[in-house]
Amino acid sequence: MKDVALDYGDTRMNVALPDTATVVRYGETYTDPPSCDPVDATRNALRSPGGGMKPLSEIAGPGKRVAIAFPDRVKGGAHAKAHRKVSIPLVVEELLRGGCELKNITLICAMGLHRMNTVAEWRDYLGSEIVDQFLPDRIVNHDAEDPKLKRYNDDAYGNVVECNPIFADADIAIVIGHCAGNPYGGFSGGHKMVATGITGWRSIASHHVPQTMHRDDWLGAAPKGRMRDQFTSIAKTMEENIGKQIFAVDAVIGQFAEVLAVHAGSLDYVEEACWPLAGERTNVTLENTEPADVLVVGVPRNFHYGPGMGSNPVLMGLALGGQLSRCWNALRPDPVLIAVAQLDGWFNPNWFPSYEETFWQMTRHNDASEYLASDEARDMALHPEYRYRYSTNYTYHPFHAMSMLSGGAIPAKRCRKVLIVGSKEPLHAKALGMSPVATFEAAMAEAERHVGKSPKILCTPECFSGGAAVHLTAGRV
Repeated sequence: MKDVALDYGDTRMNVALPDTATVVRYGETYTDPPSCDPVDATRNALRSPGGGMKPLSEIAGPGKRVAIAFPDRVKGGAHAKAHRKVSIPLVVEELLRGGCELKNITLICAMGLHRMNTVAEWRDYLGSEIVDQFLPDRIVNHDAEDPKLKRYNDDAYGNVVECNPIFADADIAIVIGHCAGNPYGGFSGGHKMVATGITGWRSIASHHVPQTMHRDDWLGAAPKGRMRDQFTSIAKTMEENIGKQIFAVDAVIGQFAEVLAVHAGSLDYVEEACWPLAGERTNVTLENTEPADVLVVGVPRNFHYGPGMGSNPVLMGLALGGQLSRCWNALRPDPVLIAVAQLDGWFNPNWFPSYEETFWQMTRHNDASEYLASDEARDMALHPEYRYRYSTNYTYHPFHAMSMLSGGAIPAKRCRKVLIVGSKEPLHAKALGMSPVATFEAAMAEAERHVGKSPKILCTPECFSGGAAVHLTAGRV
């Protein structure tokens, strides 16, 4: 037997898996391609951009207004050589070299519907030197509720298209992106960064919904499918309406947010240039393995969106849906999912104030899809207090909970059974269509009832706490 320590709340749970189980860990199952010198790579990219775009030093000039949108605290790292920390000062350097004035450059934290970031958080992942140059009013959080948000005609898919007004009105619009594996359309960065970071909640509600996320092509975390098409369409429609191409500076990042490569230029170009290496580090084939019958994961309390993600049932459900998508090509079509999760019902109201009310509203409906189509859900997305708190008090937007319910409904829809081991609030698991069980041994016995004796097991014990995630494919089908 293999002894495996699974993430479990604030601790670990030790479980025994058969020797035939495939356990996926960084450094054992996969490693990253070599990292690069991010300063040299970024300078080279800025001075030789692709997609027909000129270097920033050539398009800059006196009196030109510049907006630089950067990713929020959720991903990208805060170490000394992290992409944002390195690239933003170099972008500013190129702009000043071309004649722009510092007073005409604004930094925009492109957090979409996430909680706005504090100055202390900016100092952590951008560095105090760059933050101090732009305080107090030229480093700002995007506000998806801003009444000055630009609203354009819907795109060809019917997506709502909106844009941050500072970004829209700038003479030069720049976006910093991280290209890393993501269940939402394959990779982050590129068009996705624009379509989710600097738009309004109605635009995000065009694609973070069951009509997109419950399609077959959402599974497998592939960069092909309806959601990726929607990201691209929104970003391109935005460019058409703001009357300029967006200059992107994207880095392919590894397991610990180390920079593997940097590319600059048009959004199309950075995707074309980044995706091959991002695919090499993200797409892992499990050699000599067949599709697994059972997926085993461990869920910590604090990851990705913040403290409480593993105890808040809405966010835990989304996490399981995302990991199921990442592992889909290494699983049978109707697997059993076993998750070790405390799920003790701490919703973290200071960060996610709308979540508990949204969760209990959802339980009054037959399933998440029915709830999300209801007037009750519409009213929650428009809840004046929760929207106000998002804009003024560093909390997540109320529609963010709706989008998480869309992803959280996927495990129960796609798995033969979803078993939650160690839940402190079993009712929360049941409300998500999942089955709480007291012990891991009981969960394995229940799984065998559905998939047969001696099941093939795939275990990703640190998929949420180990940094950038991978997308798995079985080597033998």
